[in-house]
Amino acid sequence: MSYAQVLLASHGTRGARAAEAVACGLCAPGATLHHLLVIPDLWRGMMGDDWLNNARTRIAFGDYLEGQLGREVAEEVARLAEQTRTQELDYRPEVRQGRPVDCLLAFSREVLCELVVIGAPRPKGTPGLRSRLDLELAARGLGVPLLIVPHPDA
Repeated sequence: MSYAQVLLASHGTRGARAAEAVACGLCAPGATLHHLLVIPDLWRGMMGDDWLNNARTRIAFGDYLEGQLGREVAEEVARLAEQTRTQELDYRPEVRQGRPVDCLLAFSREVLCELVVIGAPRPKGTPGLRSRLDLELAARGLGVPLLIVPHPDA
């Protein structure tokens, strides 16, 4: 089975890359891959530490954090753009900040897609940031099928 319009929610982790491979494999020749990369809203709270004791330090740290996140996002978009180019897919990245499930549901309503693909949560004990996507809310809120790709370490 192949699709002409696929929405992939991915952020470059090992599990997300497994979802990317499946999503690209399900795309028909010349299909459009809508790529949603969410910067979780938890980053907004990173400015409250006591060591950021003056406005200048807070601004410098905020600029650093924003720059680092921007570089990481740009690297992920470039990597997936290259992969989809070699497969001759129409790649359309979208970067949003907020609760992952809210961003996914909003974006799915804005694009015409036939399938949404995401990676499964990391297995317990696997290191990394846990910005959980509310799977129940996503499954109930999407108007198209949701494919959850198993984590490669599961």
